[in-house]
Amino acid sequence: MNWITNYVRPRINSLFSRREMPENLWTKCPQCGTMLFHRELADNLNVCTNCDHHLAITPRDRFGALFDGGVFVEVKVPEPVADPLQFRDQKKYPDRMKAAQKATGERDAMLVAEGEIGRTPIVAAAQDFSFMGGSMGMYVGNAIIAAAERAVKLKRPLVLFSAAGGARMQEGILSLMQMPRTTVAVEMLREAGLPYIVVLTHPTTGGVTASYAMLGDVQIAEPNALICFAGPRVIEQTIREKLPEGFQRAEYLLEHGMLDRVTHRKELRDELVSILRMLGGMPAPTKADLPAPAPAQIDPPAQPSAEPDADQTQPGNATDK
Repeated sequence: MNWITNYVRPRINSLFSRREMPENLWTKCPQCGTMLFHRELADNLNVCTNCDHHLAITPRDRFGALFDGGVFVEVKVPEPVADPLQFRDQKKYPDRMKAAQKATGERDAMLVAEGEIGRTPIVAAAQDFSFMGGSMGMYVGNAIIAAAERAVKLKRPLVLFSAAGGARMQEGILSLMQMPRTTVAVEMLREAGLPYIVVLTHPTTGGVTASYAMLGDVQIAEPNALICFAGPRVIEQTIREKLPEGFQRAEYLLEHGMLDRVTHRKELRDELVSILRMLGGMPAPTKADLPAPAPAQIDPPAQPSAEPDADQTQPGNATDK
């Protein structure tokens, strides 16, 4: 009976046992609750295929869909002083940073890159909300300054994607000082006559909204993005009144003149190309390249036959009668 117990039974159990599925294959839409397969969600730019809700997207995935062929070059950002205030709450600040870096694979909450979109060269910067809530620290300030300096050097427009919960409390006043620093960086672009376009994504709040996120020449937002300084819950508790429906959402701000556009993520790239080329005095964008014309088919010249036709009279053989 040993061979049945030790071999046959485990073999049968392995065939009929339930296989465990990896946890990261499915994502639940926070709006409608639909379970979305990870490949289908990624192909749709992290937009729910059922209710069109815009889920968070990492800067690298965004840049991969934004730049031509997904090709871009990262712009180096100067490293700030690590833990300048020796801050500690439940954890040490360096420990929180290491955990966020391990979870996201990024150095900090902003990625800066250069490349082309629709054959239009740009410099782009994007915040990563999954990195400590996209909080604005000294690194983010350095990143925006590096992006502005690179744009001025290359004479390219700057496109910035904001997503943040505000300033980073672990850096205290040094974090708040990034508000005037980034404002100066935006002024550098203005003096150079270069377009600065801001795309506000969900959520953009706090000191980020009070500085570089609202200083764009063109302000675009993704649908239903929360854009505010203080959140609606704080305002309701302060004024003790019920806020209007959709207050501080992108559509509400568009109606009240705070934004220029609210654009779906799948249409955002084409809209950015059109705006950038218009502001830069460039010709209209090329939607697609026509295929190269096929080589012309030239018929070979007719070869003379070796024997003359029977009904054709040869001049040299004519006989006068």
